Amino acid sequence: MNTVVEDPTPLPPPTPAAAPQWAQKICANCGAPMHGPYCYACGQPEKGMIRQLASVMHDVLDTVFNIDSRVFRSLLPLYFRPGYLTLEYFAGRRVRYVTPFRLFFFLCIVAFFAIQVALNLGDEKFTWNHGGINGGDVETAQTVADVQRRTAAELADIEKALNAPGMPAGTIESLTKARDKIQKRADDRLAYLKSRDEARAKGAKAPPDPNMEDVGGINLDGKTWNPAAHPLKVSWLPEFANAELNDMLVRAKENVDAAKKDPRRLIEAVFSRLPWTLGILMPLFAVLLKIVYIFKRRLYMEHLMVALHSHAFIFMSLLLLAILAMLKKWALASAPGAEWVISLLRDAVWIWLPIYLFLMQKRVYRQGWIMTTIKYSIIGICYTIIITFGLVGALLASLALA
Repeated sequence: MNTVVEDPTPLPPPTPAAAPQWAQKICANCGAPMHGPYCYACGQPEKGMIRQLASVMHDVLDTVFNIDSRVFRSLLPLYFRPGYLTLEYFAGRRVRYVTPFRLFFFLCIVAFFAIQVALNLGDEKFTWNHGGINGGDVETAQTVADVQRRTAAELADIEKALNAPGMPAGTIESLTKARDKIQKRADDRLAYLKSRDEARAKGAKAPPDPNMEDVGGINLDGKTWNPAAHPLKVSWLPEFANAELNDMLVRAKENVDAAKKDPRRLIEAVFSRLPWTLGILMPLFAVLLKIVYIFKRRLYMEHLMVALHSHAFIFMSLLLLAILAMLKKWALASAPGAEWVISLLRDAVWIWLPIYLFLMQKRVYRQGWIMTTIKYSIIGICYTIIITFGLVGALLASLALA
């Protein structure tokens, strides 16, 4: 029989585990002990805004863009699998993908800047301002700064010609006279603007503009609008507001005249404002879905998720079109043989755009081909009208305010 002899030496006490970093902290709001980055009692986060700026900016960028591996898991199905991300979101599988709003916002920003870069790479720089293509006439400027800018633009070409070597004496004399004439026009315009602003400050009627006697094209009460002889006047607005309205009409007419000389600028203006217009009108697209699919008894937020993913796909398509436009300009200069391939890809992007939206609508709402076609057509027509009004409003604002 074996006898077990116990060792009289006592065992050492167990080493305590390292205390978590929250063990010694309490919530500053309610006094409860902290067991993580958020208080379990009141929900207040442990981190506030009083910390290093780099840490704050990191959180801001992570909140807005959330650039990590989920972006790559989201972009491919977003573009090639209609309705997949939306159905995954409805099924509760959300953490592996970028959230719909972040995806929408990120692609909107990127598409906007890509379109601007593509437009600015054209043969002629696009500048939408009320100075026209060559800076505008000094006589129609409405502010002192505008007079100075337009005068400097006109004088710069003359000074360049005067400084050219070998210029004949007769040409130099003609250029000098032209320079003096431009400066006199600028001085006369500055004198008028000074008298106009002084009259407005005193509440008196502004003197007639000698250079705006014939600005036809806008009729008010059967008479031709003129900022001095027959200005636009809204009875319930104060005098300064009416004066600003007439200045806006002057700028709008100048921009319309410039667009008539270069129609390409109007097309470029439409494309440059398209992302923001779609972004603002996106909730209305969800309203259309709610109305058309009212018998599906889905919540508005479900339709909003469909709208977010649909518009994210549209922004991604616009981004691809902008990239292909830049590649085509490069191909024309460096690789002419690749131009037809880029054109083919561009056409494929345009064709895939309506097909994708149709397939997405069918897969998410699970209706037959005929009903989906009818509802897709109704939504497409209504939303196209809404977008048209939105773009027209944005362009009118640009014409008057630029």
